[in-house]
Amino acid sequence: MDAASIRVTYKRYARNYNLIFGKIFEQGRKRVIERMNCKPGDMTLDVGIGTGLALNFYPKHTKVVGVDISPDMLGVAKEKIQHLNSRHIALSLMDAQQLSFPDDIFDKVSAMYVASVVPNPKSMIEEMKRVCKPNGDIFILNHFSNSHLLPRLIETFLIPFENVIGFRPRFSMERFITEGKLHVSSV
Repeated sequence: MDAASIRVTYKRYARNYNLIFGKIFEQGRKRVIERMNCKPGDMTLDVGIGTGLALNFYPKHTKVVGVDISPDMLGVAKEKIQHLNSRHIALSLMDAQQLSFPDDIFDKVSAMYVASVVPNPKSMIEEMKRVCKPNGDIFILNHFSNSHLLPRLIETFLIPFENVIGFRPRFSMERFITEGKLHVSSV
């Protein structure tokens, strides 16, 4: 996985991404934002906001900044923001591994279905920690490897195609937590 192949893949997905991945992963997005328990005035960073599928779940009293590496995905998100007339949401073209925000600025930071997409998940986590306030919270929602035989076989079969499908089909949660030096409060 590299930045160029990610941009190409998500350019291909952009116009149909919501149809493919919208309803399938909607409950997860909704639950994460509910668990974020955003308070009035909170500054929230949504890393890998993509087409903005989670935008309608954020409360209007929360300032949301969404970043993504794909200009095509952000284009769809921008249309959604205009349609929703959401003035509390800002978008920026940015690499999750090199966020251009100052340290300790966000109350909450989320990354939904992004960890298995970025070339270096550890760098993404380090950046998320850096921009999150000391008493802030980080929320990760992702597909992780499945230990059951059939899903494991399917994930293994898809490994050679990860640059085409745009994510790592085999992605260990334990390794991600260990390498990211994450303190996990709930799964």
